Amino acid sequence: MPRASRSNVSLGFLPHSSHHSQLSDGSISFQIDSSFHSSSRHIVSSVPLQLMEEQTTTESNIVELNNQQQQRNVGSVDLNGESKIGDEEDEAEKDVDNFQILGHPMCLKRRRDDNSSGATPESSSSSTSSKRCQIEQSGQERSLESRRQAVRAWGNQSLQAADPDIFDILEKEKQRQYKGIELIASENFVCKAVMEALGSHLTNKYSEGMPGARYYSGNQYIDEIEILCCQRALTAFGLDSENWGVNVQPYSCTSANFAVYTGLLSPGDRIMGLDTPSGGHTSHGYYTPNGKKVSGASIFFESLSYKVNPQTGIIDFEKLEERVLDFRPKILICGGSSYPRDWEYAKFRQIADKSGAVLMCDMAQISGLIAAKECASPFDFCDIVTSTTHKSLRGPRGGIIFYRKGLKPGVRGKLLNQGDGSYKYDFEEKINFAVCPALQGGPHNNHIAALAIALKQLATPDYKAYMQQVKKNAQALASALLKRNCKLVTGGTDNHLVLWDLRNLGLTGKNFEKVCEMCHITVNKIAIFDDNGSLTPGGVRIGTPAMTTRGCLESDFETMAEFLYRAAQITSVMQQREHGKMGKAFLNKDIVDLRAQVENFATQFAMPGQEM
Repeated sequence: MPRASRSNVSLGFLPHSSHHSQLSDGSISFQIDSSFHSSSRHIVSSVPLQLMEEQTTTESNIVELNNQQQQRNVGSVDLNGESKIGDEEDEAEKDVDNFQILGHPMCLKRRRDDNSSGATPESSSSSTSSKRCQIEQSGQERSLESRRQAVRAWGNQSLQAADPDIFDILEKEKQRQYKGIELIASENFVCKAVMEALGSHLTNKYSEGMPGARYYSGNQYIDEIEILCCQRALTAFGLDSENWGVNVQPYSCTSANFAVYTGLLSPGDRIMGLDTPSGGHTSHGYYTPNGKKVSGASIFFESLSYKVNPQTGIIDFEKLEERVLDFRPKILICGGSSYPRDWEYAKFRQIADKSGAVLMCDMAQISGLIAAKECASPFDFCDIVTSTTHKSLRGPRGGIIFYRKGLKPGVRGKLLNQGDGSYKYDFEEKINFAVCPALQGGPHNNHIAALAIALKQLATPDYKAYMQQVKKNAQALASALLKRNCKLVTGGTDNHLVLWDLRNLGLTGKNFEKVCEMCHITVNKIAIFDDNGSLTPGGVRIGTPAMTTRGCLESDFETMAEFLYRAAQITSVMQQREHGKMGKAFLNKDIVDLRAQVENFATQFAMPGQEM
């Protein structure tokens, strides 16, 4: 009989048990999946199948089939010498199923796996699955290791390897600090432990809220760090936790000050602080002489400044009281950024009580001296105290707020207790809410840990000795400048800074600052109390904490005074040459010579936190 002709056959009646495709010659191939069950056996896994049309049996077909069968059976003899041809034939018959599709006779032949060991189909399938699992597991392990390596390759690079550009700039800045004389009063050098905390994995964690009340989970250790930091802050300034609370989350003292205003005041309420040219800070509500508002405090609140006596440079308390009683601020601010004398907190307290104002101190510049008990403390008289955490504290850059808790003392007058009749301070909740969520998001946990380290150092005898030396060095610097007929605001200093009035030399603070920088000395220009404004300030502020940290003593600051005086002479010559406007800075022989001397001097001293 002739072969049945090939036909294109649709297997749509087996949509869930087979997959098929039509080849180019019209034949059909398909595969039964693992869910298919025959009547004689259970097919465990997908088995490739071959679909063939049934053929008529002719003599030539029989001869051809017998020859193929004999070739397959060559060597198929077991150990006893018995032929396995019969068994093979039986198995082959089992592997062929005859059926019809649309009247066409068909046979379905399953391709058999080579199994010379005589294992059963079930054991062969199990072995195949086991091998497949081993291969997949091995592949997964290789994939996981490659992912680990990719994370390490990105995450464990050194700064130098990851970003050579930034690394080079950082190295230049390191050399600038090492080779220069740092005399900006608000700057200092931190220790290695503080740097390590700032560069730690704590920067990875989000922790909005307060300890025990975070917006995110996973903060149990962050809470421990912040609680410890708060405890150390209170200890450093000798405060009782029953009467004082503290918030260590502000990003700066300016942020801390604004949080106090936000928590205690409504927009448009009145505040009063020291005028910036008199030594106050812009965050206390400063306006320029033309009425420009230069800080958020002056934008959102109404402010009126008090001033120093123009002849003495000391705060005039008679005029201060008069202004306070007329203006009636809700917050009276003492403390400043450029006031070289002690603050008379008792007088501020008396004036605040008369007006019913909350008394706030910004001790940012002198907090280290206060902690070391080297100057008067505001905590005996003030309701709220704010500070930076760097400067004389030698901690990371940030802010801190202390506030009173518990019962109000009865000696502060009736006006303080007007309103809801409460005799308890209510600062804590208001200030904490103002810090977060009102003004800030998540605190910088690496900063808080670094601050805790610095605050621990404040309680040591070494820190007290350091602050004592800071004051001695400031007095030595002031004396050396006065010997050279330099004019100092208030005639000297009680703390860590001096204010040098350059106007009698015909100099501006801006030009002097520029020349000093070319000589690798850093100072900062400031406005003097009877200046027209801070745009062309007439003086410079000079501080001793940073170079004292590097190990400088009184004799070293006398040398620095000579450098400063020579820089003033160079500035005078250059101003005359440029008719008062120096324009772009340029080097000359005097500057080059002075810079070489400064670098030779500065590199004698160690740089904390880093090997040079």
